[in-house]
Amino acid sequence: MQKKQEASRRGTERGRNRDDRRQATDDRRRDDHKWDDRKREGHKRSGREQGDYRRDDRKWNGRPQDERRGDDRKRYDRDARPAEPRENRELPENLIPGRNPVQEALKTGRQIEKILVQDGATGSIGKIIATAKAGGVRIDFVDKKKLDLMAGGTPHQGIIAVVPGFDYAEVDDVLAKSEEEGRLPIIVLLDDIEDPHNLGAIMRTAECVGAAGVIIPKRGSSGLSPAAVKAAAGAAEYLPCARVTNLVRTIEELKERGYWICCCDMDGQPYDRCDLQGKLAIVIGSEGKGVSRLIKEKCDFVVGLPLRGRINSLNASNAAAIVLYEALRQRNSTQG
Repeated sequence: MQKKQEASRRGTERGRNRDDRRQATDDRRRDDHKWDDRKREGHKRSGREQGDYRRDDRKWNGRPQDERRGDDRKRYDRDARPAEPRENRELPENLIPGRNPVQEALKTGRQIEKILVQDGATGSIGKIIATAKAGGVRIDFVDKKKLDLMAGGTPHQGIIAVVPGFDYAEVDDVLAKSEEEGRLPIIVLLDDIEDPHNLGAIMRTAECVGAAGVIIPKRGSSGLSPAAVKAAAGAAEYLPCARVTNLVRTIEELKERGYWICCCDMDGQPYDRCDLQGKLAIVIGSEGKGVSRLIKEKCDFVVGLPLRGRINSLNASNAAAIVLYEALRQRNSTQG
């Protein structure tokens, strides 16, 4: 009899403990629901700030609910942050990305070590490959990931040419170019143009109007990087680009050679009222600061572009294009 009573008592205790555990589980679940409700209202609980990670709420503060991914039960470090995107990096000057730049490099007979072509690339790539094989240039087919890594963010269009380092011209080469038939005695001087795309765009326009060349300083200015060469769309293969140590000294040398120095700035005379004929050197300033004071003082005159909108400046390559084509227009009207 005593054994039966002891067994009954133990069974009752086990049942009571089981009920207690169930009740505790239900309480925790209710607490979780209450916490979620209070959290949605922006309150704090147990030292946790609004927007912290929890077992079933893995979003950052302000992140949409539908962007949740993975297992909701997975815990995340509250200090975790999304990975920052890799910034575009400047490429070595021995790489030419893009179809048109590579094609123009082949046309001019420039020395090319090899050409990397994306597997499965179509379109004008076939013509480029045929031209390269006819010239004995090595062709390597690689996957897109390798080209993306080499380009570092620069659009490559499925092809990159590896060439020896770019050979900059001398000022005498630019002056000799101005005496060739079909060329105009116009030289573009760039004062600390830092954006390679602006440099390439200016070279492209200068080549299109028949200018003699471009002169840039060695310090504080973008060089002929792959991004600049690609923006030039092949103009870098025809238009000489000289690098000088002192741009002021170069201006004085050009004056001795009979060139008029024209500065493009906002406070100048309207560009269409200035005489842009004869031997002309056009100075284009940097994107943010414009033409430096010392260089501006060395210029013979200043031309400006009328601005009627709310923005008080033009892109450097746009300003250069307007002045260059005005110089071409004046020459054509005189000849006509």
